[in-house]
Amino acid sequence: MQNSPQDCSMERANTSLARTKSEQLAETVEAAFKSPMNNDGVSEGGSGGTLSGKSSKRLTTAASPGRTTSGGNKNTHIRKSRSAQMKFELDDVNSGAALSRASSASLGFSFSFTGFNMPPDEIADSMPFSDDDIPEDLEAGMRKQKFQTEPSLPIYLKFRDVTYKVIIKGMTSTEEKDILNGISGSVDPGEVLALMGPSGSGKTTLLNLLGGRLNQPTVGGSITYNDGPYSKFLKSRIGFVTQDDILFPHLTVKETLTYAALLRLPKTLTKQQKQKRAMDVIYELGLERCQDTVIGGSFVRGVSGGERKRVCIGNEIIINPSILFLDEPTSGLDSTTALKTVQLLQDMAEGGKTVVTTIHQPSSRLFHKFDKLILLGKGSLLYFGKSSEAMLYFSSIGCNPLIAMNPAEFLLDLANGNINDVSVPSELDDKVQIVNSDAGKRNGKPSPAVVHEYLVEAYETRVAVKEKKKLMVPIPLDEEVKAKVSSLKRQWGASWWQQYTILFCRGIKERRHDYFSWLRITQVLSTAIILGLLWWNSDTNSLKGLQDQAGLLFFIAVFWGFFPVFTAIFTFPQERAMLSKERAADMYRLSAYFLARTTSDLPLDLVLPVLFLLVVYFMAGLRMSAAPFFLTMLTVFLSIIAAQGLGLAIGATLMDLKRATTLASVTVMTFMLAGGYFVKIRTT
Repeated sequence: MQNSPQDCSMERANTSLARTKSEQLAETVEAAFKSPMNNDGVSEGGSGGTLSGKSSKRLTTAASPGRTTSGGNKNTHIRKSRSAQMKFELDDVNSGAALSRASSASLGFSFSFTGFNMPPDEIADSMPFSDDDIPEDLEAGMRKQKFQTEPSLPIYLKFRDVTYKVIIKGMTSTEEKDILNGISGSVDPGEVLALMGPSGSGKTTLLNLLGGRLNQPTVGGSITYNDGPYSKFLKSRIGFVTQDDILFPHLTVKETLTYAALLRLPKTLTKQQKQKRAMDVIYELGLERCQDTVIGGSFVRGVSGGERKRVCIGNEIIINPSILFLDEPTSGLDSTTALKTVQLLQDMAEGGKTVVTTIHQPSSRLFHKFDKLILLGKGSLLYFGKSSEAMLYFSSIGCNPLIAMNPAEFLLDLANGNINDVSVPSELDDKVQIVNSDAGKRNGKPSPAVVHEYLVEAYETRVAVKEKKKLMVPIPLDEEVKAKVSSLKRQWGASWWQQYTILFCRGIKERRHDYFSWLRITQVLSTAIILGLLWWNSDTNSLKGLQDQAGLLFFIAVFWGFFPVFTAIFTFPQERAMLSKERAADMYRLSAYFLARTTSDLPLDLVLPVLFLLVVYFMAGLRMSAAPFFLTMLTVFLSIIAAQGLGLAIGATLMDLKRATTLASVTVMTFMLAGGYFVKIRTT
């Protein structure tokens, strides 16, 4: 069937109209981005044109939400990437695909620019989205905006000539080993500082020092927070994410963050407000899809590695910290997940937080997202400054890559003393010839030791003096900020009783999976059935029957003496890392944890013995009356409590599972042999 001439004419008119509107809109948008904007978001050329000043501002904001740091500077790579993104979108509007989509509508045109849709009749006065029309990428932008607008007390971190030594004790003598040598630098609110270097360069040690996790006499130099020393009061303003994901494997994402909120947020907030804060963090981190999934572990399937890392970050940002420390947050993650994690840190920095992170071997995309960089090599400072200027600095001292390389890979090669694909500066060649040509060269090139010495000297002579002078300048703080800093006090997020109840409930939820596993239930019930069959309706009217029943009762006491001991031994050694992490953050009192951890196992320890006795007692034909039955149960309960206390004591004393198990075996065996069944007590 062929179209009539009138239909063909109408189709050509519609296509021409759509093409005209698309070209006009593309030109207008391109002009809007080219024209400078004043403070009101209106182009300097006036308010004329297709887009009104108000609409232009809204479109520009949606298309390119600029990143503003405390100093007002933007990274060059960010501007380039966003310019390329704008050019791509404008080219897409002028492409045949866009015109084809436009011609498919009779009298309408839909223009898409970074998640922003503008109908043709509302170009001059565009309306905001409804909640149902928010696309996924715009939701991410809204999540980012929440990070940016959340108030936070600014903390300026400075460190100068930081040194750290460890004492190595030998058989006959002791010696000191330098871990850090004169490290200096600074990071302001709104910035991300990356600590980079090869393994063993001192990245984690420096991070622990800056985060207040190491406080030993062998630490030298000065570390200041808003020009003041570190104090325990700052713990409530500092978040610290360790390299290992220390989480309870059987708790869900929602439970993990909720318990952290209940323990760490101030007392002034109600329980409902703390729970709401936990849900806000889940949404901010994009964890709403897996909030009811268990964390998982070595033998428990759970969330992915990236989600687990975000949960660790959520545990710290739930208190809205002023400064956030992270130890290799991208280790073990794929490139896409690592990029999302670093982007998350960037978003938090834009909200006024100070972010310090160690990074091992980032991709080029990750490297360009950091504001400042510290490059370490063998504990010495090789570079401190803007990450975007690192390549320029090393080029100025004669170190240039001979091939196209990832900047991070190039810098790590230099930190390792590897200059196979790097041009050798003439000063370094002269230095090698002066020292010793044979000892200073390896395979025709300077040795790593010589390269390291050259890089340290170059930084000390060219950059270090200027940077140290900057650190001497006082920080101009507002009176309001100074008052907030001076008013910081060590405050628990919950009372002692609240801490106990929260930890008690958390302990039950975490341990119930181990206590009520199918393997354990099968073990207890199968043992009970075997005992019931062996002592089936034992006769109490004869001496032999009484001896048999005495043997049964002794075995029950021994069984429920062994069982809780070896279960309780694992309690404190397994949770040692979690306890250290949470105590370092002042989440709860040690007394509340100990009592909650001890008593939370009791309800779980008393369930299986009841099932055990219900099977054995009646199968063996023991006295069929209530009083003997409950007295037997009480005796078993007391035996369990004593055995559990013994296991907790052994585990807490040794904190080593192998030694604790050995000691517990010897102890319980001694109690069993001296229990009076095998060796009768002489009464003469």
